[in-house]
Amino acid sequence: MNDALKEHYRLPLVLLILLLIICLLTVYDPPAGRVSWMLEVGPGLAGVAVLVAVHRRFPLSHFSYLCVFLHILILIYGGIYTYAETPLGNWAKEAFDLSRNHYDRVGHIALGLFPAFITREVLMRVTALRPGGWFTFIILSVILAVAAFWEILEWWVAVLAAPEVGHAFLGSQGDPWDAQWDMLLALLGAMVALPLGSRLHDHSISRVPPVDA
Repeated sequence: MNDALKEHYRLPLVLLILLLIICLLTVYDPPAGRVSWMLEVGPGLAGVAVLVAVHRRFPLSHFSYLCVFLHILILIYGGIYTYAETPLGNWAKEAFDLSRNHYDRVGHIALGLFPAFITREVLMRVTALRPGGWFTFIILSVILAVAAFWEILEWWVAVLAAPEVGHAFLGSQGDPWDAQWDMLLALLGAMVALPLGSRLHDHSISRVPPVDA
């Protein structure tokens, strides 16, 4: 490994160590139980494992690694309490006289916002696609597909897991349109994030050292 790559990996290594410490502290005895924690956080950790496995062949930009880190933190907070019972969501419910705990909405916005940049970076670096109308359309289509798959995953868990675990993981709080809202929010999260963060993301991508240097 060349010196430039070693320098590049310092930040993701620090983020990975911090993430492991946070996971160990929060999975020990979460109020929602370890099963709920694993259901909420497990998919994100699986994604982290993939990034670790491919880091030598395909190092991501620091911008994308930070996106992954922040996204997992949102998942962890939801996993500790379940999305319907997070203290932050309950505070907002009381403070703004909301009908329900909306922290799960934050999670689904994040499901569009952060993965949009991972998708963007992969497409820019491994395909001939370049930023433009169709490029953005493909990213948004991927995000909508990811959001839809997450809803299918929630359905499977609700059907196959113990009823109380499945209900907590689903987090619909009696809203018959919860799945549709979740997919829409993921899409909107990506639509807002891309124009706001693309320039910074481009700068970060330009600083990724070549693997074969």
